[in-house]
This record gives sequence, C-alpha cells and structure tokens, in this order.
Amino acid sequence: MAGDKTEKGDGSAMQISSRFTIAIHMMTCMETFKDEQKVTSEFLASSIQVNPVIIRRILSQLRDAGLIEVKRGIGGAAVKKPLEDITFFDVYRAVECVEENTLFHFHENPNPDCPVGKNIHNILDDKLQRVQDAMERELKAITLADVMEDLGKYIG
Repeated sequence: MAGDKTEKGDGSAMQISSRFTIAIHMMTCMETFKDEQKVTSEFLASSIQVNPVIIRRILSQLRDAGLIEVKRGIGGAAVKKPLEDITFFDVYRAVECVEENTLFHFHENPNPDCPVGKNIHNILDDKLQRVQDAMERELKAITLADVMEDLGKYIG
C-alpha cells in the first residue's frame, strides 16, 4: 500500500499509512476553501499532490464514517460535523485498515518449542495494548478545530 513502510533489514520502522495525513489534509482544505470554491477530488489532489483516485477512495471512507458529505456534480465535498466534534481518532478509524482493532500486527507463527516463541504473546500483548491505548488517547484529544486554529497562525 502506498505510503506504508514495512520492517526492513536496515532497521527502518513501520508507519501508519499516509491515508491518515491525507484525510486530515483533505478535511482541512474542505473547511478552508468551503466558501471560495467547489472542493472536488481534482482540487484536493492538486493540493496534496496525489492521484485523484486515492482522493476519491479516502473521500468514500470519510463519507461512510459520517465525517463528510460528497455532493455529485456541482456540490463538491464538505465536512459534515462541527470541527470540534471530529477527532484525529475519528479520522484514523475511518481511513486506516487496522485488523481486529489492533495497531500492532503480531508475527504469525512463533516457535512453540522455543521458550521465547511460546511465551512472546504473554510477554508483549499487554505492553502493546498499553501503547495502542496511549496513542488512541492522544488521537482523541486533538480535533479538526485544533488543526484549523493552527492553520490560521500560518496563513494569517
């Protein structure tokens, strides 16, 4: 998937896909330009500099989550709810494909005959859950209103 990093031999880390930051960028554009022009997938793609197909896919995910509305033809896309009611967590849940609500994907077949392999889940599961809970807590604490407030500081 575009924008994702996977674990490589060079020690580089895994990342959440770029869909999350693209979605935040899209919704910020929708709010910023809502009174100036129709916000289309082509317009969003030009701001983000990605293919409009990617934008349309994320638009569908955001719409299905009830965060935006998309009006065909003359309407364009718009944020549906008050910005202070949309958290980063809402956007994350809408666009990220997190399997079984788990951020960390555990390797499939640790060796049950190895003392580490047979116990690694017992060792890591609660620690990984604590990390995920902390991340989700932070995502829930930041809203699109916060983003728009910060944007106002940069664009005047």
